[in-house]
Amino acid sequence: MSNSVSKWFAALLSVLLLYMVPAGESARRQDDLSRIVVFQSLTKFVDSVRMKGYLTPQMYQDFLRELEVTGNIYEVGMEHQHKKYEPDYEDSADPKTFLNSYTIVYDTYYDADILGLLFPDKELPPDDPDRMYKLTAGDYFQVKIKSLNQTPYILLFDALTGSNSGDKPAIAFPYGGMVLNEDY
Repeated sequence: MSNSVSKWFAALLSVLLLYMVPAGESARRQDDLSRIVVFQSLTKFVDSVRMKGYLTPQMYQDFLRELEVTGNIYEVGMEHQHKKYEPDYEDSADPKTFLNSYTIVYDTYYDADILGLLFPDKELPPDDPDRMYKLTAGDYFQVKIKSLNQTPYILLFDALTGSNSGDKPAIAFPYGGMVLNEDY
């Protein structure tokens, strides 16, 4: 009896080692390559926007095409913080008195604002200057990416270990910085 159980166990172990381990390792490598591609595309896109000081529909669509190569589905969130200087005034006097100081305020614009300018409802040619989202030197621009689907490695890992990764994204990166130039 124990001899047949050990044979079944050996057969199961050999199938696991011959097929499941290489498949899992291949899926893990694919996830690693996807992370590298996403991070490289993200840094190239954000640095390009920061150095040029503007964003065009073509730049955004090229970025999304580079992400599609990985075979995953991503949520892309953009944020632009526009820097403004507001003068400080004394409130006590009827005619406002300037206090010789300024307060820095950031107006924040998100996806809806940025994509609304890049892809307006009215028909404009793709290279129309009205479709260019302009930033100012000193502003901040940031992009956050997270994957929405479960990658093959996560599915295989969950199946083998009996765990549940849930809605945790397999790939997530925030990247951004200060706009350095206005090249428009």
